[in-house]
Amino acid sequence: MSSGADEEFFARLAELNGKFAASLPQTLGRLSAAREAFDVARPQGALIAQLQAVLHTLAGSSATFGFRGLGQHARALEQRLRVLTTFDSVNPTEWRAWLGELDTFVAWGLRDPKGSYPNDEPGI
Repeated sequence: MSSGADEEFFARLAELNGKFAASLPQTLGRLSAAREAFDVARPQGALIAQLQAVLHTLAGSSATFGFRGLGQHARALEQRLRVLTTFDSVNPTEWRAWLGELDTFVAWGLRDPKGSYPNDEPGI
């Protein structure tokens, strides 16, 4: 038996889950737009900061709204981005590899963000 407060809480959580899911295309679109503007020869700090902020937000909030895998992969991308930004210079090939991973993440997130991530082993 649940109280009225519990019912209200779960109704509000369901509403927020719906809003989160509905906002995913726009959020992933922000990642795509920043990615398209990214110059691997001269990475711009503002774009890196934008990518990091969006990935950080996705990593932190996705599991709350039932998108655990999305959050895990956003966190992995964010962490790799942080590592890349610690170096004085990064080979454009490394940036292209990271951007390729971002492309895979965005395409998957737009197609099936609760499904299996491309190339993931079952149970991971």
